[in-house]
Order: sequence, then structure tokens, then C-alpha cells
Amino acid sequence: MRLALVHDYLNQYGGAERVLETLHEMYPGAPIYTSIYDAARLPSFYREYDIRTSFMQRLPGVSSHHQAYLPCYPVAFESFDLSGYDVVLSNSSAWCKGVVTPPETVHVCYCLTPMRWAWRYGDYVERERFGRLARLGLPAAMTALRMWDVVSSQRVDHFVAISRAVAARIRKYYRREATVIYPPVDTQRFATDQAPGDYYLVVSRLIPYKRVDLAIEAFNRLGLPLKVVGDGRDRAALQARARGNIEFVGRVSDAEVVELVRGCRAFLFPGEEDFGIAPVEAQAAGRPVVAFGAGGALDTVLDGVTGVHFATQSVDALVAAVRRLEGLSIESAVVARHAQTFDTTAFVRQLGDFVQAAALGERPAVGPVG
Repeated sequence: MRLALVHDYLNQYGGAERVLETLHEMYPGAPIYTSIYDAARLPSFYREYDIRTSFMQRLPGVSSHHQAYLPCYPVAFESFDLSGYDVVLSNSSAWCKGVVTPPETVHVCYCLTPMRWAWRYGDYVERERFGRLARLGLPAAMTALRMWDVVSSQRVDHFVAISRAVAARIRKYYRREATVIYPPVDTQRFATDQAPGDYYLVVSRLIPYKRVDLAIEAFNRLGLPLKVVGDGRDRAALQARARGNIEFVGRVSDAEVVELVRGCRAFLFPGEEDFGIAPVEAQAAGRPVVAFGAGGALDTVLDGVTGVHFATQSVDALVAAVRRLEGLSIESAVVARHAQTFDTTAFVRQLGDFVQAAALGERPAVGPVG
């Protein structure tokens, strides 16, 4: 089976890139087509991959200011020549599902989300605090972008969604059905027999939509110990508001994150994510999660069993959820066992079977898998 991987851009490192790494392990001979690639911003082993970039790679300052080149992405992905492949597997949160494939090529899209800034524009503008001129010009651009997004979605033969929330968006915006296959999580890395500590934990980029501000205000009120791992443009403002029971750890190594997760009392997840790998990692260590009850957390955190949900993104709701958790008796073994549902082995098996069926011209299952 001749297979190509397609990825939106490779100038930052996050959950999408971790998925790409697993896809590359599944299909090591597959080239990776992407709009831009900045080797300095990715782990060194990416230099061993067969990465093929678009004309955007030559644009000035594109790696640091890729948002400024928004009109170029559709053209970039439509310009790739993907003839000669039996299967194209796109790992898409925006642009790369828009590649044009020959009639005989099967296109499977592993959809991280439909473009969130196009379809949830109001939330995006509010969080990012754009200036007046940007607010005036962006609505027309978003309308054109949504039109392209819908048109390009029809080029995909089979959609796979990372959560039920994303599958619902695919159904609403694209009028397409999607199979749910959860992203790969290395649960064994977090497994532990050690007893939990006394502190709550946040591991996050410190940017507006992560809603770490809720955790700060809630724990100012609760007075319980909280450690905040991560960095970002909101750090100074958040740190200025935090009381003495809240410690900002900053950026730490992956190994240190594992130890901090293993040592926490519980994990906080106040933002809304399409899936959210961090809560699964915490549960793999047997630690319960306090999560905003939306997006991927509805799949990953079992309310009252492996953690608790709160229904609104407010300080009062988060405080109440923490107090509720403090009154529950949650078994670490049950929490850790639930996390195995999302292990990398399950992803490899389920997506591998799906792609193989699609390549053979069979109709893969539609609906939740596993």
C-alpha cells in the first residue's frame, strides 16, 4: 500500500505532532506533506523524516508569522501532486484535508477538529483580543474561509474524529459522518504505584482559551496547594493574581512532568479541548481529574468515577467541583484502568484496521470504535 501523510504545518510542537509521530511509526515509509517546516522548533528526530513542503516554505518570516499567510494555505495544499498513492492520510485541524487526490486514491482524514477559528469565530476573537481594524476585516475573510472549508471537506472519502464532540461538528458543518478513534496516549509512561501528594496540578500553555485564570481564582478562594506547569503570554498576569498557595513551576522536561503528575492529588482541566491528552495522562497515573464538562473531557473523564465535571466555566462552578471531589472516594486503580482505553496500542489497532478497510474499498464502520 503506497501511503502519504499530510499535516497542516510543522513549526510548533503539540498534540497534533504527537499524533503525527504515531502515524509515522505506523507507516514509516510514508512521506509527510506539509505547508511549512521549521526544524529548529521540532524534536531532532524529525530531521530523519521524509518531509516535503509547499511553496510557502520560501515565504519570508512564515515560520514565526504563519497566521499572516492565511490566504496561502488552501493554494499550498491544493498544489501538491499526490498521484501514485493508494491512500492519503491527513492529520488535520485546518488546511491539509483540502488536498486534491486522484479518483483512484482513497483519502482518510483524521480530523482533530474543523477549523475552530472559522466556525467559532466569536469565541476566538474574544479570547485573542484583536484590535478594531482586525475585527472589521476578519468577518468577510471568515465567510470565505468557511466556504472553502465546506467545499474541501467533500474531497475526503472517510472522516475519523478524535472525540464525539469533533464528530458532532463534522456532522453539523460538513454534513458528513465520522468514526470516533481516540488519539494515542502513552499511558505506560505515567503508570505508578506511589501514593498521591497533597497538591492539585495544571499542565498547560498559559494562553487565554486554556482558562487557567479560573484555576487561579478558584484556588485563591479554596486556599489549597496548586502547582501550575507551563508558560505563555498570560503568565505574568496570572502570577500577579495568585496567592501564596499557588506555585508557578514554569516549563519543565517531560520527565519532570511525569513526576509532577504522579505526585499530585488531582489534575485540573478548566479549558475546552477537542480531546485533551493531559487529563488522560493524569488518569494513567491514577489521579482524578476536575474538568470542564465539554469537548473531549466528556469522553475521557467519567463524572463521579474518574473525576468530576463542572458545567460552566466560572470560578464558582470550579470551586464547587473541587469540593465535590474532596468528598468522593475515587479508586486510583479504577482511574488508571479507564485510561488504558486511550492507549497508543488501541489507536494503532483501530486506525490501522480502518485505513486497511478503506484501502481495500470496504466501508469502514461509522460511529464510535473500541
